[in-house]
Amino acid sequence: MGPLNLSNLKPAQSRRARKRVGRGLGSGKGRYSGRGIKGQKSRSGSHKMRPGFEGGQNPIYMRLGKLRGPYSKDAMPMGPHRTSTVPVNVAALEERFDTGAEVTPESLVEKGVLKNTKTDVKILGNGDLTKKLSVTAHAISATAREKIEAAGGSVTLLREPKERKPKRRPQKAVAAEPEPEETPEEPQAEAEPEEESQAEPQEEDQG
Repeated sequence: MGPLNLSNLKPAQSRRARKRVGRGLGSGKGRYSGRGIKGQKSRSGSHKMRPGFEGGQNPIYMRLGKLRGPYSKDAMPMGPHRTSTVPVNVAALEERFDTGAEVTPESLVEKGVLKNTKTDVKILGNGDLTKKLSVTAHAISATAREKIEAAGGSVTLLREPKERKPKRRPQKAVAAEPEPEETPEEPQAEAEPEEESQAEPQEEDQG
């Protein structure tokens, strides 16, 4: 290979020229530009259809049946809305920690109980606990709290528990007592005027 100059410059890997449509019939991509004749996919913007669109046909997610499940605001979140926690039982604290130790998510990773601190930690009450420990976690069960405090330890939460509002039961509509209907007063018969006795004119005695 001779000296490098402008006449023999070329890329290390051959580059493929981009496809140029609509440049004559001889190019192979002329006239209809590779889109065929008519139809939705020959129009501009036709390739920007939303995922799951089937050309106006009833899509598959509407044709298939749906499973019932708690997906309301006051129910347990589902799918991506569910908050996950890593469970740690008091039996693991009894085995890995000494009396008077501080239990935190970082110390749980050091002791090999957890892999990392990316997920929230919840202390559960499976097992027995005899050591006095000061536990700091994101959540804790009622049984675990009782066992830790019974052993002389303390509990600190990193996240305040959400208070669930009690469900309001629909109040039964009390049927209002019907008001007594006012009976229309019967119109009093008007007193008929007494017929004036027409006094017959007395014939005058013609004397």
